[in-house]
Amino acid sequence: MIVGSTLFKRSISTLPFLSERIKQTENEIVGMFKLPSVSDRKPPRNDPSVRILDERFIRILKIFKWGSDAEKALEVLKLRVDHRLVREVLKIDVDVSVKIQFFKWASKRRNFKHDSTTYMALIRCLDKAGLVGEMWRTIQDMVRSLSSFDSAELSEIIRILGKAKMVNKALSVFYQVKGRKCKTTTNTYNSMVLVLMQEGHHEKVHEIYNEMCNEGNCFPDTVTYNALIVAFKKLGRDDFAIRLFDEMKGNGLQPTAKIYTNLLAIYFKLGKVEKALRLVKEMKEKGCSPTVFTYTELIKGIGRAGKVEEAYIIYKNLLKEGCKPDVVLINNLINILGKVGRLEDVLKLFEEMESLQIVPNVVTYNSIIKALFECKAPISEASLWFEKMKADGVVPSSFTYSILIDGFCKRNRVERALLLLEEMDEKGFPPCPAAYCSLIDSLGKANRYEAANELFQELKENCGRSSARVYAVMIKHFGKCGRLNEAVDLFNEMKSLGCNPDVYAYNALMSGMVRASMIDEAHSLMRTMEENGCVPDINSHNIILNGLSRTGGPKRAMEMLTRMKHSKIKPDSVSYNTVLGCLSRAGMFEDAAKLMKEMTSNGFEYDAITYSSILEAVGKVDEVRREPGML
Repeated sequence: MIVGSTLFKRSISTLPFLSERIKQTENEIVGMFKLPSVSDRKPPRNDPSVRILDERFIRILKIFKWGSDAEKALEVLKLRVDHRLVREVLKIDVDVSVKIQFFKWASKRRNFKHDSTTYMALIRCLDKAGLVGEMWRTIQDMVRSLSSFDSAELSEIIRILGKAKMVNKALSVFYQVKGRKCKTTTNTYNSMVLVLMQEGHHEKVHEIYNEMCNEGNCFPDTVTYNALIVAFKKLGRDDFAIRLFDEMKGNGLQPTAKIYTNLLAIYFKLGKVEKALRLVKEMKEKGCSPTVFTYTELIKGIGRAGKVEEAYIIYKNLLKEGCKPDVVLINNLINILGKVGRLEDVLKLFEEMESLQIVPNVVTYNSIIKALFECKAPISEASLWFEKMKADGVVPSSFTYSILIDGFCKRNRVERALLLLEEMDEKGFPPCPAAYCSLIDSLGKANRYEAANELFQELKENCGRSSARVYAVMIKHFGKCGRLNEAVDLFNEMKSLGCNPDVYAYNALMSGMVRASMIDEAHSLMRTMEENGCVPDINSHNIILNGLSRTGGPKRAMEMLTRMKHSKIKPDSVSYNTVLGCLSRAGMFEDAAKLMKEMTSNGFEYDAITYSSILEAVGKVDEVRREPGML
């Protein structure tokens, strides 16, 4: 700033010989910039670069900017103002403001009118400079002034506006020009579709596709179909995506690897594993080689379906086929193996990354630390990997801390987890609800309710509000320790703050009500839950069933179990054992025996404690019957 101001002061010096302009003719001004041996470098007449800008004019433009000096230089150098000259000037490495001034000056010249090429040249300059306001004004002027457009230019304008996040403006230009000033092509429609996809306007994508089909001269290609399949996939309309895939093949188009990969993800999401595998087979038969993205979806889908060994074999086979995995594929495989306790394979996979020249990222380390906790490895191992991660230059994320805090909490190392929470704060991470949730739950389980409440209040102060899951945990522990009024207050508070209670929050409050023998109130809350669009899960039903079995008697418990058998949510082992205990306490051993038989036929195991209590009760009854007075 000091240098700039000094230069400015020198330029307006009051000394006569510095402040007065030297008198020069126009030819002398041009001569100042005469290059040595220009004539020696004069290109032949048939050279296509003959009309490139004279370097003397470029120098004048760079020094004097656009103004009378540059204008005079144009006249002296006899440079005719035409479309080519304008395009060449706009290519010069000068400030964009100079280009804008020159463009506007040229537009006022007699016998000159900008065409689509000069407009596009300026639009590209403005896009590069990030002057979106001026760019949009230029595009509007172009649309108004020109009677026709090239479809490639319209496609480029749509892409430029999309890049600038001006989707509505891109749509406006598309509809103003389409049909009237430009004959749209498949590429034009694809540009509009891709811009809409980029900004998440998936519903509009379908509308554009329908317009395209009605156009008569535009037909969807693989780019169109891929965008549409992704759009319907994100909208959750998988049946439409599958239908489009079949339509595409019916139209004689060969799906790309990207399209196959998207369909693969849809089939796995729908649980259609066999169809997904047949799709991979079809892909290979059609000569379309699976990419690393295809293999990632395949391994992820197979792993989620519980076929862990098959997922690992696919990984081994892709290496033999010469397909190099990336870090995303490896991270997914580490997660799959870790969840089933195959820690040895997880660590082996990490070692292989070096030979495969794959650099582990924060997700890799997070996945390994999580696997260590899931596989019940010593806590020291998780701590060592955390230190290794930092030593390798990988910065821990808030999710890293969340995994460690949750892992330490589950191993009853709450104090260590609290230290990590403090470290998170020192590192400048925003409060992580998942980490707080783990700590609040652990403190509640340890009957440290006040400490749990303090953390809960701290999270609310730092975030302004808390998540439904954290509320649910706090409500659960207030209910467990008999502070039902506080639990109800929290439940009402979350609703007033616009935090809609989820199934966990409802279950937590219902559980507290059952503990307080408020069965009717709990039952009423479940009905309210359904009315508010929150679907009860098996735990919701089991909470009410538990309350009825303890205070409502065996009849009401059996009635609810029967209703569950005929509803969408079928009874599980907990449901049967709850009612079995109720029958046992009521001395209804024959009914208990029938229920035990039913449980066995449905593949459920009865609770050992309940079974022992039934046997004990039956033994006592037999002893009473054998007494002399009872014979």
